[in-house]
Amino acid sequence: MTQRARPVDALIVVDVQSAFVTGEGAVPAAGRIVDRTSDLIERARRDGAFIAHLQNDGPSGAEDEPHTPGWELHHAVKPGPAEVVIRKPHDDGFEDTALGEALTGAGVRAVAVCGVMSEMCVQATARTALALGYRVVVPHDAHATQDIPAAPGIGEAVPAATVSRVAAYALGSDAETTVTAADVTFTAPAAPAAR
Repeated sequence: MTQRARPVDALIVVDVQSAFVTGEGAVPAAGRIVDRTSDLIERARRDGAFIAHLQNDGPSGAEDEPHTPGWELHHAVKPGPAEVVIRKPHDDGFEDTALGEALTGAGVRAVAVCGVMSEMCVQATARTALALGYRVVVPHDAHATQDIPAAPGIGEAVPAATVSRVAAYALGSDAETTVTAADVTFTAPAAPAAR
């Protein structure tokens, strides 16, 4: 049973880049992820929430190598004080980036995290957000990954949907992972605390 989430004041869209949601390298649930993230972005904008689009900088030759077609963000960005693009060199969107400063500067207290890949960048970013004291919502139908291929002597193939569910479940009971994207609601952040 799903439940409606209390409003969040930020949306973190993780690595919804062309290489991962279009073409041969797309995650199996690419159509769903594009639909859900598009809806979340639209509603977050409408309700005044802060939006951070994370963009992974893959290594040379990777499908998400900077400044290649696969590296481009799939969704159009409306840059401004409430919507930013943050490039990242690691799975965790907070590591060696300005994401933490951007959220603090905007007065954010609660985040919804969506995108790809569930067990890597989505989980790592959500886990750090929890460690930093944010309320974290990871809508179960708004993140995805690839199938894990079979490995002789180790195990059979694992479907992407199972990998995604386990990745969210592994965040523990502090993250809200049973809500759908449609159940996420947004509000504008409160004014940042004076320093």
